[in-house]
Amino acid sequence: MVIRSLLLFALAAVAEIGGAWLVWQGVREHRGWLWIGAGVIALGAYGFVATLQPDAEFGRILAAYGGVFVVGSLVWGMIADGYRPDRWDVIGALVCLAGVALIMYAPRTS
Repeated sequence: MVIRSLLLFALAAVAEIGGAWLVWQGVREHRGWLWIGAGVIALGAYGFVATLQPDAEFGRILAAYGGVFVVGSLVWGMIADGYRPDRWDVIGALVCLAGVALIMYAPRTS
């Protein structure tokens, strides 16, 4: 269940960050409407991927995804744009991942 959840978080990150990046490229880098349209489709796909998480709590899923988004954005920037995070970026990303782990996978009593 945890592996499935982590894979869905990764897929959601690719869809949302990739979609936002495509829109950015279309608008800020003047690549045109095809890039923007592809970005909008990817952003829509992100919304569907989030619904596949095994946990049924919308707020929990989106809160945890926020941490995944932080880490994924830094990784995307490194791969797509040559961005090099500094130590504070890395520390902040690790704090976010700790938050994801607590929010999603900490044992709970009903």
